[in-house]
Amino acid sequence: MSQKEVIRSANAPEPVGPYNQAIAIPATSKLMFMAGQIAIDPAVGKIVAATVEDQAEQVITNIKAVLAEAGADLTNVIKTTVFLADMADFPKVNAIYSKYFLAPFPARSTVQVARLPLDALVEIECIVAI
Repeated sequence: MSQKEVIRSANAPEPVGPYNQAIAIPATSKLMFMAGQIAIDPAVGKIVAATVEDQAEQVITNIKAVLAEAGADLTNVIKTTVFLADMADFPKVNAIYSKYFLAPFPARSTVQVARLPLDALVEIECIVAI
């Protein structure tokens, strides 16, 4: 795993969830850009989870599978973008997210979108330092 350095400014707002304002990595790290993952269960090839919490769990399971294939894990993630079908689900997804992404947290953006593929409720993409 590459060494992550937390960048924090007292002159910028504190994070409102499990993330940091910024993360720096050594120039010797290799960056991997992971496509957005939705809650497709690979065993059946479709979304089977109905709740946003269950979908968030499946999304993180899918992220972990891709990371493992690259010889990495969640500690290698330096930036995520979370896409939500409904921003009202932010606290629910945040609770699931914080079970898996531990300090030092990746930097993160969260946005509400009009629609996600297969009518998913949540999608997460990652930038990873290996």
